Amino acid sequence: MSHETSHAAPRAEPPPSAGPLAGVRVIDLTSVVFGPYATQIMADMGAEVIKVEPPEGDNTRWITAGPVPGMGGIYVNVNRGKRGLMLDLRQDADRESLRRLIATADVFIHSMRGSAIRKLGFDYQAVRAIRPDIVYTSCYGYSRRGPEADKPAYDDTIQAECGIPHVQGLMNGEPGYVATIMADKVAGLHALYATMMALFHRERTGEGQEVEVTMFEAMSSFMLVEHANGAMFSPPTTPAHYHRAVEPNRRPYRTRDGHVAALVYNDKHWNAFVAAVNPPWASEEFSTLEKRARQIGRVYGLLGETFLTRTTQEWLDTLSALNIPCAPLRSTDELFDNAHLDAIGFFEEVETPQGPVRFPGVPTWFSATPGRVRGPAPMLGQHNEEVLASVAPAMAGESK
Repeated sequence: MSHETSHAAPRAEPPPSAGPLAGVRVIDLTSVVFGPYATQIMADMGAEVIKVEPPEGDNTRWITAGPVPGMGGIYVNVNRGKRGLMLDLRQDADRESLRRLIATADVFIHSMRGSAIRKLGFDYQAVRAIRPDIVYTSCYGYSRRGPEADKPAYDDTIQAECGIPHVQGLMNGEPGYVATIMADKVAGLHALYATMMALFHRERTGEGQEVEVTMFEAMSSFMLVEHANGAMFSPPTTPAHYHRAVEPNRRPYRTRDGHVAALVYNDKHWNAFVAAVNPPWASEEFSTLEKRARQIGRVYGLLGETFLTRTTQEWLDTLSALNIPCAPLRSTDELFDNAHLDAIGFFEEVETPQGPVRFPGVPTWFSATPGRVRGPAPMLGQHNEEVLASVAPAMAGESK
């Protein structure tokens, strides 16, 4: 199956599911971005994802712009290809409908606080009693095993907890968030891979299990990949930050007419750059990566002075010829008109009730079971009738 290009005609209906998760049914009680991002990828990969929303809907329906009320951009993107079910789980009949769906499911995933999901009667033990081999994924802010269990968490607060504003402050002189909801998305990827691992275990053994994924722990692990640095050792050899990453001079280089991103870093790149450009400050004190790493701020400053001497395009031509990593600075709007992304058919245009939507496509490639955008995001409660009808025969049989 080939990827569609961004210029392909919109398709009204998705093709039969043929991704690597074809045949997997997911009951999705997540909201906002953390959980929905994980289940969006499951849907792209062929899973049947049934998104269960309360009568007021997922908050992301309302927080960003969309063509009609209740279909904001974030919601439409992270809930694409799912079937929409509106249930009021405060009502006995709707809770019973959910139980019957759980009996048919492979995965149950939620992002409610532990106390809230227990109160509704859908904690792991209750769900396991309905479907013993289910993979049950809980998406929390903080682990239930710690003192912050049930503490509310959002991307901004988790960024603060895991040190992002701190290291931004080391770089910029003032603490600040990064300009993307990194904690939500990183935690969502953790929820995805953890759920897939549990499904793999079930495939081999028949055993289901509960999986807990938390934003704080996921982001702490993510941040400490490089920022643990010498603080991992006993006694510590450095503070817990990676000095190159927080160096104030680490930024796109200003050129004569704009900016360019470049990393003249390892010895091969460095020697090629010095030979081609012959900067006046080149000397033995910068001749090895080890020497440069000890004074990386000074190195970045000197490179910054040199980059001011040519235009952006001149630098891109020079650096590309030397095989030194470089790139122009692009806006997020420019991603929608990018030659590389167009060439690989990254964007997929899908017809929706609100008109065609150009979705960022699946970023991974499979030779035998490729994923793709399976269709639009659901309107609130759009698939209630057909989803509930799929368990109606069992309901009728049990009532006899």
